[in-house]
Amino acid sequence: MEPRRVRIGIDTGGTFTDVVAVDEATGRTTTTKTPSTPADPAEGFLTGVRKVLGLLGLDGSAVTAVSHGTTVATNQLLEGELDRIGFLTTEGYESVLEIARQSVPDGYGNSYFWVKPPRIVPADLVRTVRGRLGSRGEEVRPLDEEDARAAARFFRDAGVGTIGVCLLHSYADDAHERRVLEILREEHPGAVVSASSQVLREYREYERSVTTLVDAAVKPRVGAYVTAIREGLDGIAPGVPFYVMKSNGGVLSAAEVVHQPITTVLSGPAAGALGAALVAGAAGFDRVLTCDGGGTSTDVAVVVDGEPAITTEGSVGAYPSKIPMIDVVTVGAGGGSIAWLSPEGTLKVGPRSAGADPGPICYPSGGSEPTVTDAHVVLGRIPPHLLGGEIPLSVGAARAGLEQLGEELDLDLERTATGILEISAWNQANALRQVTVARGLDVRDFTLTTFGGSGSLLACRLMDVLGLPRTLVPPDPGNLSAFGLLTVDVRNDHVQTAISRHADLDLDRVRSVFTSLEDDARAALDGEGFSRDRQRLQRSADLRYVGQAFEVRVPVADGDLDAAAVDQACEGFHAAHRVLYGYDFAEDPRQAVEWVNLRVSGIGPIRRPDLVELAPADGPVTDRAVTGSRPVFFDGDWVGTPTYDRPRLAPGDVVPGPAVIEEFGSTVPVHPGFHATVDRHGNLLIERDA
Repeated sequence: MEPRRVRIGIDTGGTFTDVVAVDEATGRTTTTKTPSTPADPAEGFLTGVRKVLGLLGLDGSAVTAVSHGTTVATNQLLEGELDRIGFLTTEGYESVLEIARQSVPDGYGNSYFWVKPPRIVPADLVRTVRGRLGSRGEEVRPLDEEDARAAARFFRDAGVGTIGVCLLHSYADDAHERRVLEILREEHPGAVVSASSQVLREYREYERSVTTLVDAAVKPRVGAYVTAIREGLDGIAPGVPFYVMKSNGGVLSAAEVVHQPITTVLSGPAAGALGAALVAGAAGFDRVLTCDGGGTSTDVAVVVDGEPAITTEGSVGAYPSKIPMIDVVTVGAGGGSIAWLSPEGTLKVGPRSAGADPGPICYPSGGSEPTVTDAHVVLGRIPPHLLGGEIPLSVGAARAGLEQLGEELDLDLERTATGILEISAWNQANALRQVTVARGLDVRDFTLTTFGGSGSLLACRLMDVLGLPRTLVPPDPGNLSAFGLLTVDVRNDHVQTAISRHADLDLDRVRSVFTSLEDDARAALDGEGFSRDRQRLQRSADLRYVGQAFEVRVPVADGDLDAAAVDQACEGFHAAHRVLYGYDFAEDPRQAVEWVNLRVSGIGPIRRPDLVELAPADGPVTDRAVTGSRPVFFDGDWVGTPTYDRPRLAPGDVVPGPAVIEEFGSTVPVHPGFHATVDRHGNLLIERDA
């Protein structure tokens, strides 16, 4: 008999670390959770590996690969915990960070009320070098190496050990940056350095500068974290392949992530969106809104035709980042989000969170401020325990905290708790509108897919607020992001700016750039252990109408690139522009099209786990799955509500509301007027009663 072989996916969140192991022979999954360890996230990760292997009765020799979604880089940027960073740029561009962009964030009527955040590098830590390249990479003035040496010595003597290098037009030719890197290694060998030509070979000097500096800023912490996990894994499963999720929807070996840490921001949310896309697609839905509710925040994304939307216009906290990332909107509305009073005396929820430590009031060692979780437990929406009884919850402590808040608001207990949940639901609904209505999509055309530990608790309310037709809740929704990690291919993105009007496009130049990018992509996949016959390459390009400040990405045909292929890409741009913005200039010859960036994605396929179909059950659902009942507060009244054990539900079962469906990592309240149907994969499909 063949020994059992498993792959493990681990998603580290603010409150819990989620673990999924998939049996490579049967496709069956085993899931568990363990509390996150914010002081040392690697500790919670390794605890999760040992815990799932213990549940399976296996040792490390059974593990074929481990994939990980991490929030280390994201949290460092959101919390602003950046060490002193040095910035080296071209003479005359020392103020590029201060000038930034003349744009004001949404929510401010005009710039009078907006205070520009501090730059990522203060003025006294910016140094310049003489030398200049043109926009096509031609040398206008040679690099002054003495300037570079003086800058390196300045950073060394000032104790600045993290440096970002971004020279003008280095996306077109990196010769000057490569020489500066050599000088930095000679003069300041202990420094952590990121160069823009290695991070983002794309024009727009401000965004490229900040992206490079962010990459440098997170390198030390991400490097230490990944190294600690690698060493810990070697003590459990020596030499096992270890992958880290990237923001672009692919994974990368841990050895490479150390050199590209910027690619891991929004790592966990990306895995969740991909897992939700796979599960919803198998259930027959290709237009999906994903809603990943955790302890600290809720992440939402839109999936069309099975593919999550990708953007290069994202940001993390105050820092724009032009790396390709799944287009995720995050709102501070999770289970641990704290309810508080504004100076005006109004009730607010989030974005501050109680996190894993101390946690909501109802936790064994919980905090003193009421949270969304406390409101749910007081209203009976969740049981008085988490993780199947591993974490008992104190209903009495939560009640006392909410009553104290209610006294300040002059509201009774139920209205206080309901108000907290209502605000949380509207916060999530507004995030869902941002990825749909704000982008010209009708939210009512989509199926909501909820997951994460708290993602499904407000599903029925979100359906009412947004007019959604249905909600799909996958099995083990609390672990879907970890499951998503096991569905993801290795992926590298390579980009080169090459601006040209479509009418004047130099096909030989375009072919040359694509060939160079494809060579880079193949070399990266070679390093990841993929043979050439397994590698897949995808071409795309960013196009715009002349005069626009934004681009639209369109696919470019494989094979020999001829005039017909580039014309096809141009036609695809007109069509995509019409879908995104409601108009195009396809029939107007006066409006020229411009090519901006050429892109190649190198993909190394990984075997995806099979979605197991469940057998129909014997006997009525009430006998099999009902575990009891308890009073639950719905729609202004306490209602005696049956509770169901989700693992005992089977395909074809229908659970009428009011009901509470419970499983190890999450709970699904089904409100009066709704019902939940179980499909062949064990998904719950929540719809309104006829």
